[in-house]
Amino acid sequence: MSEIKNVVIIGAAGNLGPAILDAFLQKSSFNVTVLTREESKSTFPSGVKVVRADYSSIDSLKEAFQGQDAVVSLVGGNALGDQQKLIDAAIAAGVKRFLPSEFGSNTEDEFVAAAVPVFKFKIATVDYLKSNEDKISWSTIITGPFFDWGLKIGFTGFNLANKKASLIDEGKGHWIGTNLAQIGLATVKVLEKAAETKNKHIYISSFTTTQNDVLAALEKFTGSKFTVENTSSKEHAARGAELVSRGDYSGIMLQIQATALGDHGHGDYSSAGLWNEKLGLPKEDFEATIKGVLEG
Repeated sequence: MSEIKNVVIIGAAGNLGPAILDAFLQKSSFNVTVLTREESKSTFPSGVKVVRADYSSIDSLKEAFQGQDAVVSLVGGNALGDQQKLIDAAIAAGVKRFLPSEFGSNTEDEFVAAAVPVFKFKIATVDYLKSNEDKISWSTIITGPFFDWGLKIGFTGFNLANKKASLIDEGKGHWIGTNLAQIGLATVKVLEKAAETKNKHIYISSFTTTQNDVLAALEKFTGSKFTVENTSSKEHAARGAELVSRGDYSGIMLQIQATALGDHGHGDYSSAGLWNEKLGLPKEDFEATIKGVLEG
């Protein structure tokens, strides 16, 4: 039986947050609290316990974490570098497990870490947790691109409205993607299996695919040929770095795309050992997911 009973989620209003919150509410017996900033205007499902805190104050965060067994951090942007404060407050409050805001690229891969400099904040957070394992345990969840969300908003290279495809390395690279609901369920399972997942990197997936596979499915289900443009992962990454150097942080997305989708072998982390079976995650249908996205 898991030692975790009470869970607080930080950042439940972001791109991933609603799916994780829904999984905890619908598919777990955990007591769930959402933590949000004092000034936040975000809204949450009826009945969800919401606590507000001053994220700049360890005392305020400590009070918010009182009685909690686990913290799930989904913070993004500049807040990625502020997670040490969250960890300190969690330790002070006696929290047992901290899940940092990984949920994406495999930052344990040195190639990925070097190609996307902003990942240094994620890596530093995990290093800080490792240095405090005598006080708090941790788990990271590595998912690759959010597959259904990424397909919908264009992150994986497809403009569904205009029937256009932007392929990296001719769309040949194998990469892992995970649907939002699968990520939510995996997060629940990681805490349900607290002993097995203690101080470990947890790798999950929905599919291992290529951009060409996705393109073929899109053309099949839409009955339309997509207009295709090509770039190399090196060119894509260089363009991203140029934008970032000019203060345009949209370039970070290009850097992540280059590492996640390129034909260099670093988008497929299955050799690290997937946890799907150990966590009891369901097998998913690739074509059904794509049809679901197209149907809205």
